[in-house]
Amino acid sequence: MHWRVTNETRQRLLADRAERAESFVQRFQGLMGRASLPMGAGMHIEPCDSIHTFFMRIPIDVAFLDAEGRIVKQLSALPPWRATAIYRRARSVLELPSGVLQASGTQEGDRLVFAPAEPTGA
Repeated sequence: MHWRVTNETRQRLLADRAERAESFVQRFQGLMGRASLPMGAGMHIEPCDSIHTFFMRIPIDVAFLDAEGRIVKQLSALPPWRATAIYRRARSVLELPSGVLQASGTQEGDRLVFAPAEPTGA
């Protein structure tokens, strides 16, 4: 299932086909090894309070979210082979293509909402 992620505070769509990683294996693998992350895609990792970009090939935008979906920390264009600090208030993280947070005007304190994406195709 894919998810539609909207910045409720700014009324901006951030992703219309975000994946969700909830199991240990899904969270561990995340976006590792992907050659690209197209606009509209993303990865929501839950539970999560820190990430790494080891074995990744692309920079990503990252939003750490509290239990209510508010951004407690955001990082733009986090390059491969980095590790973040632990953000104690974070309960999940949303990884997006580099540039999405800036282009949407998203800021710390904004609230994100997740809804099932409409199925595509016939």
